[in-house]
Amino acid sequence: MDVKKLAAIGMLTAAAATMLAGCGGEEKAADKLPDKIVIGLDDNFPPMGFRDDSGNIVGFDIDLATEAGKRMGIPVEFKPIDWDSKEAALKSKQVDMLWNGLTITEDRAKQIALNDAGVKEAKPYLDNAQILVVRADSPIADRAGLSGKIIGTQEGSSSIDALEKQPEFKNSLQEVKRYGDFVAAFMDLELERIDGILVDSVVGRYYMSKKPGQFKVIDNKMGDEQYGIGMRQEDKMLQDKLNETLKQMSADGTMTKISQKWFGEDITIKVE
Repeated sequence: MDVKKLAAIGMLTAAAATMLAGCGGEEKAADKLPDKIVIGLDDNFPPMGFRDDSGNIVGFDIDLATEAGKRMGIPVEFKPIDWDSKEAALKSKQVDMLWNGLTITEDRAKQIALNDAGVKEAKPYLDNAQILVVRADSPIADRAGLSGKIIGTQEGSSSIDALEKQPEFKNSLQEVKRYGDFVAAFMDLELERIDGILVDSVVGRYYMSKKPGQFKVIDNKMGDEQYGIGMRQEDKMLQDKLNETLKQMSADGTMTKISQKWFGEDITIKVE
């Protein structure tokens, strides 16, 4: 074998070794737990995550994530993001998790890990539903009464998905007005700029509890849902670590206590 052939073989061997080392490095990096977990959220989504009168981010999911971070030994940072672009923020590594009333859906499970691999394997931690809310003095008594009317909902929320699954109801409406957050939608409902709101039950009922006598639920069967936590699909070690931590928090009653603090009852799902 001549010198040129030996040199060529040597170069190919070195290149292959470099590629293998690079692949191994990528796998190792993907398997490493982060030094800090940046959690993306909509900071106007009470009671899951929102700002109190002092401007601090508080809420059910905030307490849950903070406790989970402590148990994992990893500090957490809460970063408000455009919720309509949440999947892009996660994939581009602006954030490490989406933890703020994130509904488990088939479409989301194709893009991100929801505590696990997919819808069937996803590990929910909270039950939710979609409800229709109108003003307390409204003559509208059911969804049929909203025919020809204007309803509001939040852009990028699972309320949009719920509406798409009920085309007959959607097509009966004059308009579906999309807001940046549900708080803005409720403000317009108070001002009679819209006739109703399609909203997550946990959010709608919490807002209603703060303004008793001003609103009423006319339909609580617009779609059952469950909340999960969104992560990048390649972050397997982080997924496993969080799932194990949530199991512990579910088993020792911590999740129950946090739920009772924010909802007055335990609406969490046992994490197994």
